Amino acid sequence: MRQVLRTTMTLAAAVLAVATALPAAAQFAKPEDAIKYRKAVFTVMGTHFGRVAAMANGRAPFDAKVAADSAEIATAMSTLPYVAFLPGTDKGETRAKPEIWTDFDKVKLLAEKMQAEMVKLNAAAKTGNIDSIKAAVGETGKACKACHDDYRKE
Repeated sequence: MRQVLRTTMTLAAAVLAVATALPAAAQFAKPEDAIKYRKAVFTVMGTHFGRVAAMANGRAPFDAKVAADSAEIATAMSTLPYVAFLPGTDKGETRAKPEIWTDFDKVKLLAEKMQAEMVKLNAAAKTGNIDSIKAAVGETGKACKACHDDYRKE
């Protein structure tokens, strides 16, 4: 019961975040607010993708419901962070490399690829088939890594 409530609340938060993503840029009073927002989104997305990946890689016991719920949340979150890459958000506490602002058209293409792979992962997770999930995790991970390699400081 507690897991169901937690999952429901997390999904509700993700849906609310998606619904408010477009006007989010107008809501950032300071560049630091945008940085905090995008870091939070990436953290939630990474956490939920990581849960599915851990199951796919055998590092965590497979639970079809947790995999499906986590993939759903990661997919919703994957659309949110890019609104917060605004002028002035290249300074401060960020792991984004300076090139992200000069190559943002390429970043958007990489983001779209990652989002498409997240959608495939979400569909695979809903089947409950671990082999399908493993394949989708691999492709999603590659899509995430493509951006990290060029645009994220370690």
